[in-house]
Amino acid sequence: MLPSPFDRLEETNLPVQDLQSGDRLFAQMDPTVGMFYLSEGLIELQRHTEAGDKITIHQARAGETFAEASLFSDQYHCDAIARATSKVLMLEKRAVLKMFDCDGAFASALTARFAQQVQSYRRRIELLAIRSARERTYTAIADGMLRTNALDLAAQIGLTHETTYRSLSQLVKDGRLTKIGRGKYRIKDMSK
Repeated sequence: MLPSPFDRLEETNLPVQDLQSGDRLFAQMDPTVGMFYLSEGLIELQRHTEAGDKITIHQARAGETFAEASLFSDQYHCDAIARATSKVLMLEKRAVLKMFDCDGAFASALTARFAQQVQSYRRRIELLAIRSARERTYTAIADGMLRTNALDLAAQIGLTHETTYRSLSQLVKDGRLTKIGRGKYRIKDMSK
């Protein structure tokens, strides 16, 4: 089921693609056809630098949309590569823009969704600026970023998995976190 406001789009405008790990959904400079909703899997967005390096600019996880800028651009500005078996729904550019123009409630909800994403990205930049690995790990957990496992958390916060594991261990020793299961941690209530 699509999140709001995309649940208002007609089903005929929602082509589904099944991807295997390593499959490319689109390439940098391809003409845009729409944005995407990831119902299962992991999609990595990579940009190529002038020097030929690849930089991961975002990892889309199940339940997220990505390539939103394609609605207002003629070409994709990055590659989209499946990093796990993935199921992707394309939200066709024409259909989304038509709803945006014709339905004020849709336009408001879409604008609010994009504003929340911008806030989330800014928070992530703020988090990445924290120099201490231990404090970055703690802040990420406080922000609810540990949804799957420590490896995934490490990738999200720009640390190696070894550094993340050491930070988690030290945070437990310091009494700031409680380990509640394999790969599961909770912020310790310091008010008690």
